[in-house]
Order: sequence, then structure tokens, then C-alpha cells
Amino acid sequence: MTAFGRGGPRRPLVTLGAAAAALATVLATTGAVQAAPAAAAPAHQITYDRHSLMVAGRRVLLWSGEFHYFRLPSPDLWRDVLERIRAAGFNGVSLYFHWGYHSPRRGVYDFTGVRDVDRLLRLTEELGLYVVARPGPYINAETSGGGFPAWLKNVPGRARSSDPGYTAAYREWLDRINPIIARHQVTRGGSVIAYNVENEYAAGTDPAYMEDLKRRARADGIDVPITHNQCCDASWTPTWASGEGAVQIPGVDDYPQSFECRRPGTWGAWGEGVTERLSDEAPVYAAEYQAGAIDLNNAGYDKCRELTGPEFMKVYYKSNLITAGATMFGYYMSFGGTNWGWLGQPNDVYTSYDYGAAITENRQLTAKYDEFKRQGYFVTGVAPLTRTDPVTAPASSNPAVRTEARANPGTGTQFVLVRHADRRTDADETATLAWRTPDGDRTLPVRLKGRDAKILVAGYDLGGQRLAVSTSEIMTHAAIGGRDVAVLYGTEDTPGTTVLRYASRPTVKVLDGEATAAYGNGDLRLDYTHKGLTRVLVTGGGRRPLLLMLGTDAEAAKFWRASTAAGPVLVRGTSLVRSATLTGGTLDLRADLARTENVEVFAPPSARRLTVNGRYVPATVTASGSLTGAAAGPERVRIPQPARWSVRTEAPEARPDFDDSGWTVADRTTTVSPIKPASGPVLYADDYGFHHGHVWYRGRFTATGEETAVSLNAITGRGGVYQVWLNGRYLGSAAGGTQADADAPVNPRPGPGRFAVPAGLLRAGEQAVLSVLVGNMGHNDDWTADDVRHKQPRGLVAASLEGSGAPITWRIQGARGGEDLPDTVRGPLNNGGLYGERSGWHLPGHGDRSWSAGSPADRRIGPGVTWFRTSLRLDLPEGHDAALTLRFGGGAGRHRVLIFVNGWNMGQYVGGGVQRDFTLPAGVLRHDGGNTLALAVVAEEESTVGPVSLAPVAVHRGGVKVRDVPAPGAGG
Repeated sequence: MTAFGRGGPRRPLVTLGAAAAALATVLATTGAVQAAPAAAAPAHQITYDRHSLMVAGRRVLLWSGEFHYFRLPSPDLWRDVLERIRAAGFNGVSLYFHWGYHSPRRGVYDFTGVRDVDRLLRLTEELGLYVVARPGPYINAETSGGGFPAWLKNVPGRARSSDPGYTAAYREWLDRINPIIARHQVTRGGSVIAYNVENEYAAGTDPAYMEDLKRRARADGIDVPITHNQCCDASWTPTWASGEGAVQIPGVDDYPQSFECRRPGTWGAWGEGVTERLSDEAPVYAAEYQAGAIDLNNAGYDKCRELTGPEFMKVYYKSNLITAGATMFGYYMSFGGTNWGWLGQPNDVYTSYDYGAAITENRQLTAKYDEFKRQGYFVTGVAPLTRTDPVTAPASSNPAVRTEARANPGTGTQFVLVRHADRRTDADETATLAWRTPDGDRTLPVRLKGRDAKILVAGYDLGGQRLAVSTSEIMTHAAIGGRDVAVLYGTEDTPGTTVLRYASRPTVKVLDGEATAAYGNGDLRLDYTHKGLTRVLVTGGGRRPLLLMLGTDAEAAKFWRASTAAGPVLVRGTSLVRSATLTGGTLDLRADLARTENVEVFAPPSARRLTVNGRYVPATVTASGSLTGAAAGPERVRIPQPARWSVRTEAPEARPDFDDSGWTVADRTTTVSPIKPASGPVLYADDYGFHHGHVWYRGRFTATGEETAVSLNAITGRGGVYQVWLNGRYLGSAAGGTQADADAPVNPRPGPGRFAVPAGLLRAGEQAVLSVLVGNMGHNDDWTADDVRHKQPRGLVAASLEGSGAPITWRIQGARGGEDLPDTVRGPLNNGGLYGERSGWHLPGHGDRSWSAGSPADRRIGPGVTWFRTSLRLDLPEGHDAALTLRFGGGAGRHRVLIFVNGWNMGQYVGGGVQRDFTLPAGVLRHDGGNTLALAVVAEEESTVGPVSLAPVAVHRGGVKVRDVPAPGAGG
């Protein structure tokens, strides 16, 4: 066992005040979804052994979901998503910290506004969620540059190595982010329980680099255990479990379903998905376990959600608990979010990063969320799971039904995994288990109906009860009002048996549903079929009363658990329960409701009055001893549509008389990129400080009159295009390239375009102007720790004239200010170099009265850039949560649309692409006030955008209060 506190590893020594002990109890043993009061907890140490983490000496099974604050640019909605994560039974979150999101140029860092990670970490503390902090420096995450700042492409030295150039750069980042993380550690009364260095660092490994990352963390005050996430199985080396660079708790990434969402019936394409134990001195850590998928082939995220749906979760997640004995989990993703602006990595993702996650991009809950809740309440509430060893499993009468078992060596509690021997099958199988439990030998029937897996428990002290064994799974249990209340569940229409131990015959009353009871030799045996919700009240027998609720998967998902100062409560109904407060005799729920529905509450006897979101709910007492009443759903919400649109064409850069004298001269002859131009000056956009979005080039040459074609080459990343004008005449477009090699000249690879010169356009001896608009789609990740990939150029990489050797001189212009941001609020990833962006056409307050009237629904536009603007006033009812999207109805022609909401770039619609709905998060979109919507349409040919509308995804009564995100206008 290793202990951690200030100063790093030392001998175990645990001291903890009463308040912190209470918080640890809430997190580690109750499965509660509301934290203790938000007062700062005393500082205390973290220990661990081969079984689990320990906080204040109390074992913790860490069940965390990944959340990316940088993919949700509305800080008040961070609370909303984290409350949803907590309500699913998660006791932790895994947080990447994105270097490039905070640093537009070397030496400049921003931790304010949508980048206020101190606020984020304070919020996790308030909500009682542990944090695994993951500051990289490299994070991947399918984000531009893998989280590296774009300016790093101009720093000599291989990234993700101990090269001096890179070392100086990453220390600059860590010395800023680490102190923020450090002051929020559990060891200082905060939430950070572990610190992850680097990310999936296997290719091009450099132990000295890993060692320095650890030293830097310790020097910056990090004293919690240091972890790493190896990808993706034992074939990837090293594990960082021993030797130079080794971490205290090595972990493994597992994505067994792969990412082929077009075939959601795929089962275990990348293996069994059982996390490997990498250290005998540390817990088994599933650091990144698949909880969704990127949509590599444009199947749509609903298909990705199906690929990684509840059946997969049951079989693989439960196997990881029992087969591997894992007690630390990070599920990627719990909520995906949005690649707003130019945040996304170009080759794998588009605007939506929904990821097929349990919580959708629009913050809606899915069937996957229900399964997370069923499992999460169990694993964080049944304490013996935190320390188990393999034991002999019950014998199955059917070889097609496999069993595996673990037991807690202290309590004797047994956990038995029941699944198909062939994980891929969906057969309906039955078996009889011969089970030697701590309370005697049992013979029990089980059934696997389709792809399924169960964790059955025996020998468990369920509150004041003794659970001998059950073929129903435990979701949660709580001591409420002098009795135990427990929720058990099973697959619909399968048999269930629960055996409880009593000193004498108890009284059994079936309140709802059907169940038979028999008592003998101290056993109370209940037999039933999982159908609807069966309620059984057991009293007497030498124990306190027990209300046992036996349901199906669907019925179990209707329950929520929260804690109050007077003890836990269970709630049945509502779309979401965020928290509960018991004051005097009034129990108030913060809950979301999609409709008017009955809400049932199991609460301490002092709760005599029920309110939901502060509104009184007339309630009666049921035969189950609960309070129930009808809570009001949302008001009818009217969503207005854009009425008057204005339109203006731009791209004056294409005209030969455009004044580009203020542009940067592109005359560099060297570059740090390992990919060198075949000839001429370096034209790479990043070398001139223009890193994101569109970049304009203007080249001048003296014509000979013999020019037959313009030959160009550009690297844009997947989906990028470039367009060409000569003396104001549009010549056409070409797809930008996605690959380049250091050992091969980039001309004619990788994105060649040949554009014929129209006859008579050029005259000998006259100056000609070549205008090129390049749409860069973001920067490559650095998955292979290879600068050829990471430092691959963006923009033009080669240009020549066929039929003429006339030299071309170039000027370049990208986002206004380049690395010197004029808009620090929205940050470096919001804007590219379109004329309208540089002129503020996307901003609120821009004067557009001189623009023509015209709607994207009926306007035909030519090649180039056309802007549409409109205003929209919303007046949504207070106390409601409306998830709204911008919906494109379909147009014609090759075009793409940049979507600006109050100046925030919320994504890119590609005509004919898979994504037509674009999330507009509250805060960015003002729900109570005026909004400016601007669309920049970049067309390769004559096109129509089609109708554009504001569409409600869902409206709930409840939610969190969301303030407007600052949106500086055209005035600054």
C-alpha cells in the first residue's frame, strides 16, 4: 500500500476530520447522487493497494465519466451536465485540460470565461465528484492538434519527447495548469483524486520525457497518485508500470467495439475488452473504457449509440468488474459535446462530438444513461466490491451459460458474473446454478435472454438485512425512516429468486405485483417473475422492516437516489432528479419533468410536504409508505423562427484591384516542419501565425501570355477545399490533401489541383493576380509521436504556372491579428480569415442595414463567399430547460456554412453531409433576449442552402439557471 500527501509517496498515515469522513462515506459507500454540504473538506491523504483507492482509509470504487469542458462553451451548463453525470451514479469525472484551448500564442494563457477551469474544479467539489485530472501535455481527444497549441508547430524539436525545444514549451503549460489542479486535490480538501500524465503514450516512447512530466507535477504541488492510460492492450509497450517513467497506477484503454457505427451489430471487434492488471501494487484501472464512438464513416451518432448500447454495457462493463476485478474506471465519453469553432481534429470528426454517449450533445438522457445508472448505483453503493479476489464460481448446468466469481475476503460477500460463454450470441439460454454461498448451498435457476450479463450477489449485509442470495441484480438500497428500502431488478419476463435470512418467520405482504414466499431453516425465499414492479413488505423476523421492490430494467431506471441532511431519499419518476433538500417537514426536489407525471418519494418520516423545484405538489401516502403526487410538466413553449434575413456577398480578395498591402509577405525560405517545399518560398499558413479556418493567398506575377494552367497543391485535412481566382475570374476548386511524407516532395502530392487558364485572360507583360482561398479543417493529432504527422503543413504547399516560368510573389492573410487575438473572449479557435470574419460581419451589433434582403431558403448563390444575417428574440419561460438546434433543410450544390450565434462559431454545415442539426447551447443562445445569427456560405459552385430553422429537441420544467455567455459585438 502506498500513501500520498504533501511531498509525495511516504508511509501510510491517515488523518481525517469528521466532515471529510462524512463526505468520503457519501461518495464511497452510499451511491448517493447529492454531495454533502459544499463547505471545504479538510485535507487528507489518499492511499491505495492492489484492490482499490482509499480516501481517509475508506475504500473507493472510482466510477467516472469523461467530460470535456472545452466542448461546451457555456459554463453554467457545466453544472447541468455534471449534475446529470452525478445523477447516473457516477462518483467521479475524468477531465482533459486542453493546452491549445488556453494558449493562442507562446507565453499567453487564458483561464477566464469559458476557460475558467478553477471554476470547473470548484463545481466538482460542490457536487461531490472526484476528478481524474488529465492535462496532457498531449490529450488527443479527436481535437485539433491533439490538444497541442497551434504555435507548437513552429517550435523546433519533436513533440512528445525530451527534445529541449518541446520540453521548454510543455513546461510553460504545465507550470500554469498544474498549480490550478494542485489546489483542488483531495489532499487539500478538493476533488482531484488522481493525476494522469500524457495520454496513450506508446509510440515513439521516451522514458526521460515521462520522468520529467512526473517531476514537473511534483514540483508544481501535485501529491495525489500519478496515473497513465496505456492504449490499447498488452501489445502496446511500454506499460509504464515499472522502470524509468513508471507511474504509480498504470491504466489501460479499451475500445472493444471499435468505431464502425455503420454495423452496430458488431460485437467485440477489437477483443474481449477485459482490462489487464499492470501492477500488483495498484488497482486494476480501466482508464478509458469505451462508452461511445467517433463516427468515422458518417453513419450518424444514433448508430454509434446502438453500437455501444445497453447490451454491450451489460456484458463488457460487468465482465470488467468481475473478470478483471477493476475498481477504477473512466468511461469515454459520458457527454461528448460540440466541436465548435475549429476545435475538431480534421480526419475523424465533424462538428458534433455527440460520440453516441449516454448523454447526447443536446444534454438528453438515453437508454445508455439508464444502464449507467443501474450499474453506477450498484458499484458505488455496495462497498464489498472495492476489495475482491477470484473464487470458485457456481457450477452451471448449461455450458452455454458461463459463471465467474469474486469475493470480498473480509465480509465473504460473493459476486457472480453470469453471461453467455460466447459473448457474441444473443441466444435465449437457461441454466441451474449450484452455488455454495456464505449462508449455505443453493440451487437456483437463471436465464439469459438475448445479449445479457448479470452480477448476482450472495452473503451481503443489505443494510439491516442479510441477503443470502438473489438472482435479481441489486440497483440500490437505503435505510429510510427506520426501515430498509431496496430496488432489485432483472430482464423482463425472466424468473427471479431472492433469499433473505431471518431468526424467525417474518410477515410478508405483497403490496403490488405477484410473488410467492416460503420460509424454512432461517431462509425467506421469494420467487417471482420480473414484470412491472413488484413490491414486497417484510416485517418481523428479528430485523427492521424491509420494503423490497423487484422490477424490470425499465422499472429500475425510473428510480433516482439523492441524499439530504436527514438521510437518503429514493424518487420514482421525473426525467431527472438533481438533488433533494429536507427542511422542516418539506422535501424539495430539484428535478426535470418532460410532462406532468406522478412523482413518488421514499423519504424520512419527517417529510410531510412535497415540493418540486419549489412548487407545491399535493401528495398522499401510499401503502408502501411513500409520498406521491402529480408534478407539473413544462409550459407550452413557442419557438419563433428567423423572419427577416439580410444578404451580402464578399470575397473582395478575389478582385485584382483589392488592396493587400497590409497582408503578410510570404517569403520564408525555411520551416521547422519536416515536410519541406519542393521549391519556392514556404507558403505554410502556420509559419505565418495563421492557424485556424480559412486563409487567403494572393500571388502576383508578370504574365507571358503563354500560361496554360495554374498548378497548385494544398494540405487542408480531410474535407477541406481550396478555390482559385485569376484576375477575378473563378477557375474552380479542388480538395485539399490529408497526408504528406517527409521523404517525398509535396508536389504533386497530396492535394493537387490543375486549373486551366481561359484563353485571352492573360496578356504578355501585364501583371496578373492569383487569389486562392484555402479552407483548413484543423490540425492533425500526434497519435504516433511523429512530427511528420503533427507538423504537417496547412494551406498552400506548392504553386506553379504551366507554360511559363514567371516567378510568383505571395502575400497571405488569415484570422485577424493572427496569434494576437482581437477577440480574447471567444479565443483562438473561433475565427478564420474570411473577409466577413475580419470585418466583424459575424458579430452582434454589426451594421447590416445596407445589406440586401435575402433568405438562405430562396437565394441562389455563386462560387465564393456569401453572408446571411438575421436577428431572433426568444422569451422562454423561467424555470425551463429548452434544448434547441439550428436545422438545415437541405440545399443543392457543393457548399459549406459557418454558423455564428452571437459571434460564436457553433459549427460547420457541409451541404449533403450527415449533420443537419447543430446544437445551440443556452448561454451562447440567449433564451431571454435578442440573438444574432450569421451564416457564412462558402460555395464551390452555384448553390442553394435551403431553409434554416430553430428546432426544439426537448423542453423540460427544471434545469439550471443559465446566464448569457459574454458576446462582444462589433464595437469591441
